[in-house]
Amino acid sequence: MNHSLDCRIIEAMNSECIQSSLDILSGTPVFRGTRVPVQTLIDYLEGGDSIDVFPGDFPTGTRPQIIAVLESARAKLLSA
Repeated sequence: MNHSLDCRIIEAMNSECIQSSLDILSGTPVFRGTRVPVQTLIDYLEGGDSIDVFPGDFPTGTRPQIIAVLESARAKLLSA
């Protein structure tokens, strides 16, 4: 996935799933209420890992949050 597409997806996300604040990782989009970058999830998935592996390495990124982010991205991509 290219960087510009990543940015468009993240910008379109539901604010309940993702937050971006200059106070948290200099504005990097993260899972709401965490310091876990959404890009890290994308990297895991691109690397072939399942969504079940991610929370084991990043416990503050829960499965429901992961599903919400992916569902939001899917909805935005399909509506484009």
